[in-house]
Amino acid sequence: MTDFASFDGTSLAYRELGDGRPIILLHGLFSSGEMNWHRYGAAAEIAGAGYRVITPDHRGHGASAAPHDPAAYPSDVLAMDVEALVAHLGLTDFDLGGYSLGARTAVRCLARGMTPGRCVLGGMGLSGIVGSAARAEFFLKVIAQPDGWPPGSAEYFTAAFMKQNGIDTAAVGHVLRAQLATPREVLKTLATPTLVVCGRDDQDNGSAADLALTLPNAALAEIPGNHMSAVTKADFGSAIAAWLQHHSS
Repeated sequence: MTDFASFDGTSLAYRELGDGRPIILLHGLFSSGEMNWHRYGAAAEIAGAGYRVITPDHRGHGASAAPHDPAAYPSDVLAMDVEALVAHLGLTDFDLGGYSLGARTAVRCLARGMTPGRCVLGGMGLSGIVGSAARAEFFLKVIAQPDGWPPGSAEYFTAAFMKQNGIDTAAVGHVLRAQLATPREVLKTLATPTLVVCGRDDQDNGSAADLALTLPNAALAEIPGNHMSAVTKADFGSAIAAWLQHHSS
């Protein structure tokens, strides 16, 4: 892991794997670059296809700093951190992707004017982008009440995942409150070639097909699994690597 100082001086960690065209891959909530992209082989699959895979940890997650001061979490803070990483690495021609929260952040980067050559949105549907506040409220509810949920409920599994990963709930709560929705009208203007890749049983963020149809230049890849398990499947990394190679410039 390597550290760099983001736009406000917060120390953020990132990891690199492979050589070739750079692609920044962002992880999901309560997770890390290691867990989403490296542990189950997706990063290695993409790097093996000829890419320099860059996997940062969001602030409040993984090896990155987790400040508790609300001032460290302005609106769109995660997108601002990605912009700072791009500047730190001096990237001018690169690709961008993310899973779940990382996908939502990638969309925010595009909406703010970032111009990657291609984009990958994993584990994301239309309502998770245009209605992100409702999704954030769900997680804030679980953070506020981590115990007592009925076994088998979405809240129960979310709380278990949060506890398993030793999440700093104060910091992650600030991350959630800093999220911004991207309106459908803005999505329709984001012409970056995009792959929407999602588990067939994943409806956590709404319809991936609807997201792909709303974006003007997107393809949809369905893979086995639900929101939690899709990233563990070999199809996840191979679908992304194959699409990147097929759409290489």
